[in-house]
Amino acid sequence: MTTGPQKPRSHQEVLDGLAAKGRLRALKGRRGLDFTSNDYLALAESDALRAAASEALARGVPLGAGGSRLLRGNHPEHEALEEEAASFFGHETALYFPAGFAANAAITATLPREGDLIVYDSLIHASIRAGLEPSRIAAIPAPHNDVDAMEAIIKGWRAGGGKGRVWIAVETLYSMDGDRAPLADLVALAARHDAMLLLDEAHATGVYGDQGRGLAAQYEGAPNIISLHTCGKGLGAAGALALMPKVYRDFMVNRGRAFIYSTAPSPLMAAVVRAALKISARADQERTQLMVLVRHAGEGLRQLGLAVSGSQIQPVVLGEDRRAVRLAEALQARGYDIRAIRPPTVPEGTARLRLALTRHVTTADLDMLFADLRVEMARL
Repeated sequence: MTTGPQKPRSHQEVLDGLAAKGRLRALKGRRGLDFTSNDYLALAESDALRAAASEALARGVPLGAGGSRLLRGNHPEHEALEEEAASFFGHETALYFPAGFAANAAITATLPREGDLIVYDSLIHASIRAGLEPSRIAAIPAPHNDVDAMEAIIKGWRAGGGKGRVWIAVETLYSMDGDRAPLADLVALAARHDAMLLLDEAHATGVYGDQGRGLAAQYEGAPNIISLHTCGKGLGAAGALALMPKVYRDFMVNRGRAFIYSTAPSPLMAAVVRAALKISARADQERTQLMVLVRHAGEGLRQLGLAVSGSQIQPVVLGEDRRAVRLAEALQARGYDIRAIRPPTVPEGTARLRLALTRHVTTADLDMLFADLRVEMARL
C-alpha cells in the first residue's frame, strides 16, 4: 500500500523539533565579559573610530547611499575606500559589500562559469556555499585542510571529462576551529592546476600579517587569487572588501546580482572603514597585546587538558548539543558572555563553546574563566 506525500511540518513543529534537540536559537543581549565577539582589537567602540565617524559627518558624508551603486548610490567614499583597500592589501582592485556573507555568496554565484569546478574545504563558511548552484557548476567538498584530497578531487574531475576552470575555496583562519589553512601548499596546488584560489581572510584581517593585512598577505595580488577581507571583525567597522583582478571586478559589477540589485553600503561606514585600515597599519601594539592573550589562554587550556588552536579563536568541543548549552549557561551565570555553537554551524557531534579572545579582556580575566571552567566542566 502506498501513501501520498507527507504533509510538511508547520513552522511551529520545526521550532519544537529544534528545541527537542537542544538547537533552538534565540537572540540575546550583551552581558558579561566578552568572550564571544569578533572585535579582536577592540576597535568597534574605540574613540578612534568614533572620531572618524564624527569627522566624516562634519564634512557632509551621508549616512545612507539612497540607491544601488549602478544608480545614484555610488559615492566618492566608496571609490576612495576601494582604491585605498586595493593599495593596502596589494591587489589590483577592490569592491565594497555591505557584509562578508553577501560578498562571498556573490563571488561564488557569479565568477565561476558553467562547466567549472569548485573544490571547497568541508569546514568553510556557509556564505561560500550559499552562492553555489549545482545545476551550473560542480561543487565538491574536501576533508578539512587536506590538500592531497583536494588534488585527488581535481584529478578525478578532469579524468571524468571536466573541461572548465577549477576554483579552490578556503578560509585562511577557520571561524569555528581557529586553525589555519596550509596556504603555501594551496598556492602550489592552484599553480599546478591553473586554478583560481578564493581566500576568506575574515578572521585574519587586522590581526595577522604586516600591518594586519592577513595571513595571505604575501600572496595577495596574484592574478589567480581573490580574497575577502571583512571589515566588521578585526577592523571594528562593517562591510566587506573583495580584492580581485580588474576583469573579475568588472564582471561582478555587470553580472553580480547581489551587487547590482542591492542598495549601496553606507558612505559613512565606508569612511569609517578607510580610517580602520589606517589604524590597522599602525596597530602593532594592539596585535602584540592580543597575542599575549592567545599564548596565556593556550597555557590555561593545556592545564585543563583541552586542545589549543593557537589563535584568538579557541573551541572547547563537548560533542553533545545539550552539554554545550548547559556549560554555556553556567558560565553566563558566572558573568562571561560565552555562547554554545551547535550543528549545522559545526559538524554533527562537535557542539562546542567558542571562546573568542579580544582586547576587551585581560590575562586575569582568563585565569578567572579557566578556574570557573574547571569547576563547571566537572559538574557536566
